[in-house]
Amino acid sequence: MIKINPKIFKAYDIRGIYPTDLNAKIAFLIGMAFAKKTGTKEVVVGRDMRNGGSILKNNLIKGLAAGGVEKIIDIGLVPIDGVYFSVSKLKYQTGIMITASHNPKEYNGFKMIGKNLKVIRGVELLPIIKKLTLQKIVNKKIKITKKDIYAAHIKHILSFVNTKNIKPLKVVVDAGNGMAGKMIPKLEKYLPIKITRMNFKLDGNFPAHPSNPLDPKSQISISKKIKQIKADFGIIMDGDTDRLFFVDEQGNFIAADLTLLLLAKAFLNKKPHSAIAYNIICSKIVEEKIRTWGGKPIKTAVGFVNVAEGLKKHQGIMGGELSAHYSFKDNGYFDSGFIAFVIMLELLSEYNQPLSKIIKPYTKYFKSPEINTPVADVKKKLAVIKKKYKQYKQNYLDGVTVDNWEKGGWWFNVRPSNTEPLLRLTIEAKKKSDLDKLRKKLVGLIKK
Repeated sequence: MIKINPKIFKAYDIRGIYPTDLNAKIAFLIGMAFAKKTGTKEVVVGRDMRNGGSILKNNLIKGLAAGGVEKIIDIGLVPIDGVYFSVSKLKYQTGIMITASHNPKEYNGFKMIGKNLKVIRGVELLPIIKKLTLQKIVNKKIKITKKDIYAAHIKHILSFVNTKNIKPLKVVVDAGNGMAGKMIPKLEKYLPIKITRMNFKLDGNFPAHPSNPLDPKSQISISKKIKQIKADFGIIMDGDTDRLFFVDEQGNFIAADLTLLLLAKAFLNKKPHSAIAYNIICSKIVEEKIRTWGGKPIKTAVGFVNVAEGLKKHQGIMGGELSAHYSFKDNGYFDSGFIAFVIMLELLSEYNQPLSKIIKPYTKYFKSPEINTPVADVKKKLAVIKKKYKQYKQNYLDGVTVDNWEKGGWWFNVRPSNTEPLLRLTIEAKKKSDLDKLRKKLVGLIKK
């Protein structure tokens, strides 16, 4: 009997500690369950540099074969964009990426794309896996084709810009020992920029700093380097490169919802009246500016899968969220840090101004970082908050959003974690004093 930790099957993907939660046998079952869930005969498989990736891949493929898959396209060590590109543009039926994104080094996992570009969520596979057994399963032979997609993928990324418009900018890139360390040198050959490299050696132990760009420990070195060499800006990516944060010439991290606005404006200039998707905890300035520029704002629940699905449902042009995922219609509605990067290069070249100056008009409101608080009973606490603020406009798209923006100049969202007994609190106000008062009041109410 195989012991399965149900907590690794998450709302968007599968992530667990290797090799306790995730190991060869679990990978086999995941492959078999994916095959049964999708009915696919063809799967693109890629992985990043995380520990155990090779073992998980080999056993995943065996499970796919046992589940009825006939053909594997092994694209090797790639950023997550590579799997998305292979399914959406190279037209392979389905795809699986072996990665744990920005999680600590102990983790690994799977991100899965089904037929018709549908994201297969981890929780969808759990009921199937519970019914599977390794007994009496005969290992089937399967056709494995190795394919190098880098040249075609780079051509696709560059199709979003005119490289002749890009000036010889000085850019610091912190790959964080992740897959950007392999991709950026290949992409750099086609760009007229000077890149200062940081932590480009692939290493699943992440020796330089945590893989999560939002961790303050990850931000110190790139901020120093940008100021030291007087760079125009910098970028830092997580392990599988789906998260991309921009750092201005002063070494300051830019909130991803504000970066989204810059990208959205560029797309709306080219295709007016298009829909732009963003999640519910983005700043009010996002909705305001999209409307001002003639676009259609599409608000979604938090999570890159939800943003992508909202984008696709409304046939939008692009979308993004605070965790720095940027999705694009012409990328199969999937996210890509590299596409966001080259578009920003073109934008900065056209503006011909420092990034801090370009972004300044969008920083008119005061917003708190997400505040996470453990609670004994999530549902009960949400009910208390609903009742406490019942006189205000409320929305339940993701947790509880209380909106008093028009009259009181503030709003907040409290939503439950998908994996832990936590409440996540986001607050924004037109005045800093109102933000401080509301934060103190709400944190006290949640902790009470």
